[in-house]
Amino acid sequence: MGRVRIFVGLGSNLGDRMDNLERGLDILGGRLRLVKCSSIYETEPWGFVEQPAFLNCVVMAQAGNSPEGVLQILQEVEEGIGRRPTFEWGPRVFDADLLFYGSRIVNLPRLTVPHPRIQERAFVLVPMAEIAPDFEHPLMAMTMETMAARVEGREGVRRFAPPPMLGVSEG
Repeated sequence: MGRVRIFVGLGSNLGDRMDNLERGLDILGGRLRLVKCSSIYETEPWGFVEQPAFLNCVVMAQAGNSPEGVLQILQEVEEGIGRRPTFEWGPRVFDADLLFYGSRIVNLPRLTVPHPRIQERAFVLVPMAEIAPDFEHPLMAMTMETMAARVEGREGVRRFAPPPMLGVSEG
């Protein structure tokens, strides 16, 4: 299987949020070829709002794994950073979601790609538009830049820190 360009959304709202993201990126970098990372954004919680603000970013990577293999990697990294089961949209030490697997559409019991609620999530679309403005959603036929400009709540996505250094060259 050849390498596929993927996008992964990362988030943390418990403990040292920035350290959690940096540790997650370090571990991911040992499992996937990280190409580019967005700035870090601070965002209000989505879904369940009675919790601390999140730090979020999106990373572009290349994977030689199947979508299911990427999901397994992401779950192992989440557990390695200290994620424990909670409730839907609840607080997270570290969260990693597979947003896109190339332009492939995946519908499996444990995995749906593109991420099914991406069009509602400013905290994903704003950083996606930063690193891949011309990437087109394979089902909605809109670019990330267009989707980010239209999404409700984008004004609540505030740049918190510059993109972390990944230690790889873009390519």
